[in-house]
Amino acid sequence: MYSVKIFRVKGRIFKPGYKTGFSKDIRALKPEDAVEKAYMELGGHHRVMRVHLKVDSIEEITWEETNNQIVKALSRE
Repeated sequence: MYSVKIFRVKGRIFKPGYKTGFSKDIRALKPEDAVEKAYMELGGHHRVMRVHLKVDSIEEITWEETNNQIVKALSRE
């Protein structure tokens, strides 16, 4: 049985004319899956291409540390 973990993916967006940071709390099995999910969410919602994204850090967090209410509700034990 696999255990789903919560990862906080932090990075920067370098879109032409738009520069900002981001932090996403994502449920995934592995850190690589969390980065892929962050790419999908930012690309879909903000129309940011992968070449304009720079991931700075990935850290595993507990469900108490997340601010995302959906992730928190799905991860409570």
